[in-house]
Amino acid sequence: MSGRTPGEQVTIADVARHAGVAASTVSYVLSGKRTISATTRGRVLASVRALGYHPHAGARALASRKANVIALVLPLRTGMQVPVVMRFATAVVTTARRYDHDVLLVTADEGPAGLHRIAGSALVDGVLLMDVELEDSRVPLLRELALPGVLIGHPADSTGLACVDLDFRRAGELCVEHLAAAGHRRIALLGAPAAVYDRGTGFAHRTRAGVRAAAERLGVDAVTRPCEEGPAAVRRDLEALLADHPDVTGLVVQNESAVGPVLATLPLLGRRVPRDVSVVAICPDELAEQSGLTCVPVPAEEVGRQAVALLMRRLNGEPVPEVTLLEPHLTVRDTSAGR
Repeated sequence: MSGRTPGEQVTIADVARHAGVAASTVSYVLSGKRTISATTRGRVLASVRALGYHPHAGARALASRKANVIALVLPLRTGMQVPVVMRFATAVVTTARRYDHDVLLVTADEGPAGLHRIAGSALVDGVLLMDVELEDSRVPLLRELALPGVLIGHPADSTGLACVDLDFRRAGELCVEHLAAAGHRRIALLGAPAAVYDRGTGFAHRTRAGVRAAAERLGVDAVTRPCEEGPAAVRRDLEALLADHPDVTGLVVQNESAVGPVLATLPLLGRRVPRDVSVVAICPDELAEQSGLTCVPVPAEEVGRQAVALLMRRLNGEPVPEVTLLEPHLTVRDTSAGR
């Protein structure tokens, strides 16, 4: 009998008693800092398994100066598309495990204070930041901290940072180029909710800039407006858009939650897809495929994988590029057609 109460944590001393060795020997076997005979090492590891011992994360960090944990800072704020965000998070978690790292998910929107708290905890080796703004208040602190970090997204000034994202400006251009080539002369962007633009979130502003730049270059008219969440709000925003600009025949949607309501509402407003209005979206390809939707896919899984790979290179002291942009591509399906 061990004499331990249910749920009581097993300690190195317990393992040492069970194996009949000194506590320091158990520590050396687990850390690999000294050579221990194969017989003794086997006995210690057998006791570790028998007792279900798990080294405390903080103790591992103090002993090795490495926690084998990375933080994913994911503020769940107004306008964030949770299903898309979770695709990024899942990719980060699964990729981190391939590097023998766990992921600490941080969801509170604490800004620089939260980043400072994470860095001071000694519980993580590095940090990934999501929902990056053009003038992100966390960036100056990230440059100062010794804690390695990678941004999923990129601010206006990426000097001294490591960032990875889809090239959203180019994504916006691709949508307009496709519609213009099909003969559409009046194009509209239904974008992210207003709160996303108001706080300066990079992907939304870059997409809008790409739409406007391509329209000017190709000599087509383009209007852009935010689109709020929820079927009723989407219908209201779409009705207002078409009331103000009844000659719009090409629609770009950058709001995952709005895709279904847009496709459902257009026929109710007397606009058939794609005969009257062609629709192109910037969204996950799985959603677009289900709806037969022409789209520029958001490669959340690939961005997540690359973010972790970049962070591991930084943890190993290797140089990394300041900005890594994934080239977008457009998949043509049933919702876009020529004029």
